[in-house]
Amino acid sequence: MQLRVLVLGWLWMSARRSEGAISCPNQCICLSQAQVLCNTGGLTEIPVTALPSTVEHLSLTKNNFPIIRSDAFNGLRALRKLSLDGNNITVIKPFAFRGLPRLRELSIQHTPLATVAQFAFAGLQNITAILLGHNKIHKVEGYAFAGTSNVRLLLLNSNPLHKIETSAFSGLTNVEHLILPSGIRTIEPDAFSGLDSVGLMKLSFMDLSSLKTHTFRGLAHVHVLAIQESDLGVIETGAFEGMTHVNSLKLLNNKIDSIEELHLRSDAKIRSLKLQGNHLLETPLPGAILLDGVESLTVQANHFPCDCHIHSLLEGPLANGSAGEFSARNYCISPLQ
Repeated sequence: MQLRVLVLGWLWMSARRSEGAISCPNQCICLSQAQVLCNTGGLTEIPVTALPSTVEHLSLTKNNFPIIRSDAFNGLRALRKLSLDGNNITVIKPFAFRGLPRLRELSIQHTPLATVAQFAFAGLQNITAILLGHNKIHKVEGYAFAGTSNVRLLLLNSNPLHKIETSAFSGLTNVEHLILPSGIRTIEPDAFSGLDSVGLMKLSFMDLSSLKTHTFRGLAHVHVLAIQESDLGVIETGAFEGMTHVNSLKLLNNKIDSIEELHLRSDAKIRSLKLQGNHLLETPLPGAILLDGVESLTVQANHFPCDCHIHSLLEGPLANGSAGEFSARNYCISPLQ
């Protein structure tokens, strides 16, 4: 009788221990049912079926899985933070992160990833940060972020992204900060078409031959669009045509070969324009500048050539009715001819 009681007690304790045990893949450390670290470098596949379904923080750094497949994390609906830094990722399939309704932070940095494929980051709702810095990204395909919204920070810094393709950010909405890398050489027409509701969109240290016609067409509801510290080449006719509801447009410290046209019409609803510290190699021709509906205009510390068109510049919209104040706040870079 006593032996039977002991055996039953042992079985009961074993069952209790089994119920409380954490399901944990080999080569991972499960700090709890909510936090799992798989940073040993030994994984060749994402062990999604072996992970506790309750995991909230998952770190899979420095492992060996070059392909992130569609629905790669299916079933981990509690996941809030996912790090895939330092892996040899070369391909992210469409809808790779689908089925993660609580995901707030996604980090894929320091990888050989070269292309952000169509729909790779599609359908992420209410994600706080998508961190894609320090990769080898040279191409963002159209609709890569389609259906993704409420992003506080989309970071693409320190990537060799030389060309922004048409519709690269189409379907991406409600982004507080969109930070693009330096070194961009080409922005295709309609590159930002379908990008809606951005807090700060910053384009800096670019080396362009031109801002092409319809570069910003389809871009809507931007608090600040800052284009700065860049060689813009020629601002072509219609470069800013078709964008709407930009609270503040800033052109700061750029080299501009010429302005074929800078027409900001009232239906674009651009409230503020700031031109500061730019070097223009040619004075805009009469009629090239139109600033309808701009409520606040700042033009200062720019360098204009003092050529035969300087008088039309002093009488044009950039002077805002005060040639004397315009002359005092800006510079002449060659003798008046």
